[in-house]
Amino acid sequence: MKRLFYMFKKIKEKFLYKNFAGRNFAHMNLDSSYIYALNKPVWMDREYRIFASEAYMKNVIAHRSITMIAQSAASVPFKLYLTNETGKVPIEKHPILDLLNNPNPVMSGKELMESIYAYRLINGNAYLLAIGSERGGIEELVSLRPDRVAVIAGHNSMPSGYRYTVGSKSVDYNVDPITGYSSLLHIKNFHPLSDWYGLSSIESAAYSIDQHNQAGAWNQALLQNGARPSGAITVKNSEGNPANLSEEQFNRLKNMVDENFTGANNAGRPLILEGGLEWKEMSMSPKDMDFIESKHSSARDIALAFGMPPQLLGIPGDNTYSNLVEARLALWEQTIIPLISNICEHLSSWFGAVYGREYMVTYDTDSISALALRRESIWERVQNASFMTINEKRAVGLAPLKEGDKL
Repeated sequence: MKRLFYMFKKIKEKFLYKNFAGRNFAHMNLDSSYIYALNKPVWMDREYRIFASEAYMKNVIAHRSITMIAQSAASVPFKLYLTNETGKVPIEKHPILDLLNNPNPVMSGKELMESIYAYRLINGNAYLLAIGSERGGIEELVSLRPDRVAVIAGHNSMPSGYRYTVGSKSVDYNVDPITGYSSLLHIKNFHPLSDWYGLSSIESAAYSIDQHNQAGAWNQALLQNGARPSGAITVKNSEGNPANLSEEQFNRLKNMVDENFTGANNAGRPLILEGGLEWKEMSMSPKDMDFIESKHSSARDIALAFGMPPQLLGIPGDNTYSNLVEARLALWEQTIIPLISNICEHLSSWFGAVYGREYMVTYDTDSISALALRRESIWERVQNASFMTINEKRAVGLAPLKEGDKL
């Protein structure tokens, strides 16, 4: 029976190799996905360099959205609590806080977290490497470029490790099969078709980014008189009938137009024509002019993919929020705060494997100026609640008092 099973397995492997060799099996719901993916790097379908180049580096809407979200999220300081049976006790000094504030000699804590947030927005994945010391613990934290890290598939939904490659050199970071801990922390977005990688926001906005970039290129070409001619020069003979120019006359006319009437310095210059030449202006149709609205529509779609209110980017169109204050509040509550909360959960679990599960990393909401009006509204409602005791009111964010259990 075992021999028959072994023969069937070999035939199956041979068939799969013949028909699917070279393909990525990480997204296939077949047993064959583990035959060729086991203990081998599983690379993404989309190219990180394209995302970074076409979106972050060339598209102003995507660049501003990513930069604003990453910088805003990185500006929120972390807080550390020690959890026990009685509740949470704030910790003012601890190696975890030292690492988050001073992760390595060349980066500050805000710079490190900004890179983590930006990588995740661009690629859907972010990688944080812990460099250990000889006496144990973590000495430094370093963020790694996502395109240099590959997931090494495991036997189940847990990866067996990560492979970091620069040039021809590679380093593997193993994952503990029991605890799931690795010195390399992988933070990713949800991806419905991948077991190993996260889905980038740029991927869902790729068509809109292409359209926006093409609209900008079209407009630039138009300014340089390259998109379409603003008019045409026709040739007529003495009888008023169409005629042809000789090759010498054609080249002379073309060079004259290029040298004397093309470019920003020659804008508005009158065109002097010789006998037999006639200028006909070519106007743009409403359909041609619609590229402006198309560009704004693409910009709104790009902002929507990143969870950025269009008003904050100066995009005209439908105003979802009545003012910038509401738009800014929506950005924090719907985009930035969920992103920070998710990062804190990953950090708590990751640091907990080294320093103890009782430590919890969170963030300081009081430092977020955009939430000031919301906090004032909450405090006002709590203050006016006559059915609550003093300590119940102070539970919003203050420590209880000894005699505070009275109305």
